[in-house]
Amino acid sequence: MSGKILEMKNISKTFPGVKALSNVLLDLYPGEVLALIGENGAGKSTLMKILTGIYQKDAGHIFYNNQEIAPTNPKEAQELGINIIHQELNLMPDLTVAENIFIGREPRDFLNFFLNNKELNQKAEALFERLNIKLNPRTKISKLTVAKQQMVEIAKALSFNAKVLIMDEPTAALTDKEINTLFNIINWLKNEGVSIIYISHRMEELKRISDRITVMRDGEYIDTLPTETTEMKQVVSLMVGREIKIEQKTSNPDTFTETILEVNNLNNHYLKDVSFHLRKGEILGFAGLVGAGRTEVARAIFGADSFTGEIIINGSKVSIKQPVDAVNHGIGYLSEDRKRYGLMLDMTVKENIAISSLSKYTMASFVKPSNIKKDAEEYSTKLKVKTPSVNQRVKLLSGGNQQKVVIAKWLLKNSDILIFDEPTRGIDVGAKQEIYELLESLAKEGKSIMMISSELPEVLRLSDRIMVMNEGRITGELLSKDADQKRIMELATKHY
Repeated sequence: MSGKILEMKNISKTFPGVKALSNVLLDLYPGEVLALIGENGAGKSTLMKILTGIYQKDAGHIFYNNQEIAPTNPKEAQELGINIIHQELNLMPDLTVAENIFIGREPRDFLNFFLNNKELNQKAEALFERLNIKLNPRTKISKLTVAKQQMVEIAKALSFNAKVLIMDEPTAALTDKEINTLFNIINWLKNEGVSIIYISHRMEELKRISDRITVMRDGEYIDTLPTETTEMKQVVSLMVGREIKIEQKTSNPDTFTETILEVNNLNNHYLKDVSFHLRKGEILGFAGLVGAGRTEVARAIFGADSFTGEIIINGSKVSIKQPVDAVNHGIGYLSEDRKRYGLMLDMTVKENIAISSLSKYTMASFVKPSNIKKDAEEYSTKLKVKTPSVNQRVKLLSGGNQQKVVIAKWLLKNSDILIFDEPTRGIDVGAKQEIYELLESLAKEGKSIMMISSELPEVLRLSDRIMVMNEGRITGELLSKDADQKRIMELATKHY
């Protein structure tokens, strides 16, 4: 293995109807950060689940410290020193930081019966001191930010003497300051000899943090490249098998004449006199820093949060007190957290697509499943959902395809106003392009779209107009032809 801590050779895995992995290769050196990238559905997560014992391989070999291994469960992998920090953090919110780190391994007092809280907290504090992070071991997890919860996960992994640490989209919900803190911790781990497999869709991060980049596509190994001498354009091309071009939109404002939605003086615990309008066939972008109030605007319009102010749809003032009111007025909302608010993960594709339109399939209290299947197949085909069938459980789809299922749900409901909150969060660059093209085609069909995004290139790529927010207020409005990243950031940091 010539100094390698880990080598995965010719790993294959098949699920019913799906060849997930085919002869995949991966190697890792001590103290290295290896970026593992590929489109959603490329097989990254499946490969890591095999490494950590969640799945078992059908073929191939795994060598760790020059010994062949085949973990049959996560505990076995942990005991070997292989740990994973999932994108959805796996912590218990009502337990303290220290309790989460040492759960099942708590130090005990007399006759091994009583929990020794003093020693428990001291052990946690020693870990934090080693990591040079400031955390109170007695704090409940529910009181921590996502960034600090990640630090708890890292400390927990080190408590198992981790030598290989897998990080799955670790910066997806972090601010720039929190990302810098995480990267400092990663560099410290490297210096301590810990090897890291870093999964991310954010191209700009790879240059900052990784030593090499391994690319996967459609369940196959494509190439491994040295980060320092590789252009990200080349990486993207390997990921998707085609060149992705992102250009700024330059719309003619006279194209859009019919106003569909008016929002006047929207106020609540966070929003301050928010007013704007949305026109038929328009994509209205909402930009701003984290906490600017963009999601709060979407939630108020959709009836998820209370507010004062006026909402006018197609010229008539409407009353929206709860989400069902918004749905009845033709509004569909795609939340930034699709897994929590947009999907029923254990149900099928067809059930998720049909859930908001069940009355359409019901007669005399009986549901017609054949009609549901027909419509679900129609929309799955239209939106190019990659799934063996509409009977597949949604949790088995990639992030990009899960997002398409949510969109299909609202299209079937015939929503004329669509609110997309972070439509490409956690989605790879190739699937992003598909989502972009989908949003543009929906707008051409006459749908009116509010699009919230924290990625400025995405806002500039899609928006006909851009509303910029800060501290619960709209601080500016830009036409696409007048917008650039500098101007947006100036408005996003504007104070009153």
